[in-house]
Amino acid sequence: MKIATFNINGIKARLPRLLEWLEDFQPDVVCLQEIKSTDETFPRFEFEAAGWTVETHGQKAFNGVAFLSKHPITDIQRGLPALDGSPCTDDDQARYIEGTIKGVRVASIYLPNGNPRPGPKFDYKLQWMDRLTAHAEHLLAREMPTVLAGDYNVIPHDIDCYNPAGWVDDALTQPESRARFRSLLYLGYTDAQRQITPTGACYSYWDFQRGSWQKDNGIRIDHLLLSAQASDLLLDCKVDRIPRGKEKPSDHTPVWVSLDID
Repeated sequence: MKIATFNINGIKARLPRLLEWLEDFQPDVVCLQEIKSTDETFPRFEFEAAGWTVETHGQKAFNGVAFLSKHPITDIQRGLPALDGSPCTDDDQARYIEGTIKGVRVASIYLPNGNPRPGPKFDYKLQWMDRLTAHAEHLLAREMPTVLAGDYNVIPHDIDCYNPAGWVDDALTQPESRARFRSLLYLGYTDAQRQITPTGACYSYWDFQRGSWQKDNGIRIDHLLLSAQASDLLLDCKVDRIPRGKEKPSDHTPVWVSLDID
């Protein structure tokens, strides 16, 4: 079972490239972020015609997350709960969707960027991460394989950045951001990429400017965190760099895991 995460940076702008990649790569599940589309305007027909089940949590022009799945999706939750587990009524940003697919609990996550900092955007990022950690702990209590996939907007370590000195003031590398990412791991989640490739660069994002792709000036911010039950099933985890080199690509590229599930 292949589960991929892909920040598509605008579903309508990347639709031809995404359909091409789906046909070539044949994943079972794709967790999309930054679809920049409402539920009503998402190009559902194009995917359903190709055999995909579609679930979205959209927002006009900004944010938005979605699932594409070759299998049924059940028990769908849209939106990240509040710290106490109740629905969060004061957050109107579409950044989280969760469902069960073939016995695996999967989430598509688009974590706030947090820049500029200090300021309200960074405060929102940290508060959102605290809510994510609380909910991730709740998910562990269900004792089912769980995959938290998405664009975390966190560079966990300096090795995950082509030029750490150039990012020292960015929200993606701040001690508070990194500490909250580690809190997820301390709960018992496994960073699938580093489980398979412990060292070296595994970039998933390259800025459109300054020839970043051509120079391989990338960062690793797209992660798949696995519960113990999912980690026991882990076969592989890779970055698929091919889509980033295509015409009119997203600035992200897919990262995927393979789980030992028929």
